[in-house]
Amino acid sequence: METLRQLAQDGHTVICSIHQPRGSVYAKFDDIVLLSGGSLIYAGPARDEVLAYFSKFGYICPDNVNPAEFLADLISIDYSSRESVYSSQKRINGLVESFSEKIPEVLYATSLVRDSSKTHVNFQKKSISRKGGWWRQFRLLLKRAWMQASRDGPTNKVRARMSIASALIFGSIFWRMGRSQTSIQDRMGLLQVAAINTAMAALTKTVGVFPKERAIVDRERAKGSYALGPYLLSKLIAEIPVGAAFPLLFGGILYPMARLHPTISRFGKFCGIVTVESFAASAMGLTVGAMVPTTEAALALGPSLMTVFIVFGGSYVNSDNTPIIFRWIPRVSLIRWAFQGLSINEFSGLQFEHQKTFDVQSGEQVLERLSFGGSRIGDTITAQSRILMFWYYTTYLLLEKNKPKYQRLEPPPRLKDIEEEPEEEAKLQPVKDDDLPEPIQQVESPPSDEGANQKEMLVQ
Repeated sequence: METLRQLAQDGHTVICSIHQPRGSVYAKFDDIVLLSGGSLIYAGPARDEVLAYFSKFGYICPDNVNPAEFLADLISIDYSSRESVYSSQKRINGLVESFSEKIPEVLYATSLVRDSSKTHVNFQKKSISRKGGWWRQFRLLLKRAWMQASRDGPTNKVRARMSIASALIFGSIFWRMGRSQTSIQDRMGLLQVAAINTAMAALTKTVGVFPKERAIVDRERAKGSYALGPYLLSKLIAEIPVGAAFPLLFGGILYPMARLHPTISRFGKFCGIVTVESFAASAMGLTVGAMVPTTEAALALGPSLMTVFIVFGGSYVNSDNTPIIFRWIPRVSLIRWAFQGLSINEFSGLQFEHQKTFDVQSGEQVLERLSFGGSRIGDTITAQSRILMFWYYTTYLLLEKNKPKYQRLEPPPRLKDIEEEPEEEAKLQPVKDDDLPEPIQQVESPPSDEGANQKEMLVQ
């Protein structure tokens, strides 16, 4: 505390929370503000000054009591009984009214801001909105989300290294594929692996971070700092530049190494498909993080759900052979739509070497065998965008449903609602020393007739 005090005296801003400070800590306070129910009871110097102020109204702090605890009890309402509620509320009302009349006489200033030529303190009642409008919330949250995403250097470096390493490994395995019949299977395997790697990288990053962030968001929303809509929208927009960098880095290395369809437009579409898939996987990670309470549970659930989407991703199970009860899974599988878009982008217009009549001659034949015939890349991008919005909307509903819930506190009973007839209220007035009650004394009582030597407390 002495270090914090020295920092504050040197002009630094120090904000900390001290719960029930002991006497030695309270003695280091320079100024103190006492509030009860939003009403100002005292604002001024701490230590002996505040105790002297309340002693004028008959509230004397005993010598063996911590001043901080004494002040806390003085401005608190005792709910043990209706009578105690009435008496404590009456005491607080009197203190508030008495201090409101003393405001022009109070010099509440530290050595850093004290102006000896001006001793008037102007207190104005202003109506302050607890939280700003929707656009102000969005702007501030967007700034915070961007700083959080861009300044997470260690995580971004790890993701960049993993993207480069994955691209180099896959590029080395599928090095410069030709146009032979065996290259068809290699191309399908590479495209499937690219879709899985992109989705898993984005998913694991999100589920590893968001559950911890959600705890902070829940506390801030419980205080009414901002709404849920601006938060999710700002998070989506702020992560676009950083989230798009890693799929682009992955595609920029893998595409020329594997010698995929060698045109600039096809390369751009390849990077665009994996980028949108990365955003959809991140949105899925948000939903998983909002669904479970801990990071460990999210890391267990997220990859399990992604495994189901991988099975129905278009390479292992043909959509035409999928059982009826599972037909809906390929429609919501981001792996399937990414693989379909990458396959259309790669095989459309591609000719293969063939020596036999039953050999595959064109990429369109490959798409027909995968049940992707007649589809367009725009359809796959639209489907991935819908999946992205679905996961964000589900995240919104889960966060709204699982937000912290608190039991509503009943307001203290008003004075007029108490059955006891209230006494005529009078303003607290300073008391003289002669008016204070005499202290408790302990005296020895005379011996009884039986000779027993007992002691009792006599209160005068």
